[in-house]
Amino acid sequence: MKKAGLLMIIGPLFLLGLFYFPLWNIMLGAPQYPEPLGMNIHIDGIRDMNEFDLQNIDGLNHYIGMRKLPKPEEMWEFSTFPLVIGGMVALGVLIGILGIIGKLNYQWYAGWFVLMSILGILGMYDFNAWMVDYGTNLDPNAIMKLANPDGTPMSYKPPLFGHAKMLNFDVTSLPSSGAWMMFVGMTTTVIAFFVGWKATKKPT
Repeated sequence: MKKAGLLMIIGPLFLLGLFYFPLWNIMLGAPQYPEPLGMNIHIDGIRDMNEFDLQNIDGLNHYIGMRKLPKPEEMWEFSTFPLVIGGMVALGVLIGILGIIGKLNYQWYAGWFVLMSILGILGMYDFNAWMVDYGTNLDPNAIMKLANPDGTPMSYKPPLFGHAKMLNFDVTSLPSSGAWMMFVGMTTTVIAFFVGWKATKKPT
């Protein structure tokens, strides 16, 4: 069980990468921009990939009535997510330590994974809901008012995952390095669960 507990300690520590690396990345490319515009979604705010990217994106969005990209203090998520991630790291490490000393069994490792998965799904749901609101609730007095062929207002919601064509822009939304570190960390806790389970099946 010591090996399983050690893996359980290591897994959640990978989530600390979210404090330094972006969780998600959205790129906007168009003929008039030889170098695509990009934004990195961190757990504590939105940052540009290159200098002035966010400023240029806000300038483009102004023409179609989209609001400016939110500052960290304008969204409760950017103050809450770091606390949630920090809490999950601390909880995972504690479970691993208690597993090593025999106070908890391997099933707690699966419990941590399930809880983190639920929080991750809720976070993605919230992120998608924000993008829907950001891309559909437009200023009616915008300079440009574009509609779909059926007459309904055009939505400028970026894709949650993958590629989409928005006017003359190619928009790509994909997980970034922080998300991959989280994936590795969560996978490590699953391995810890199976190592612990296997250890209990050995004949004594």
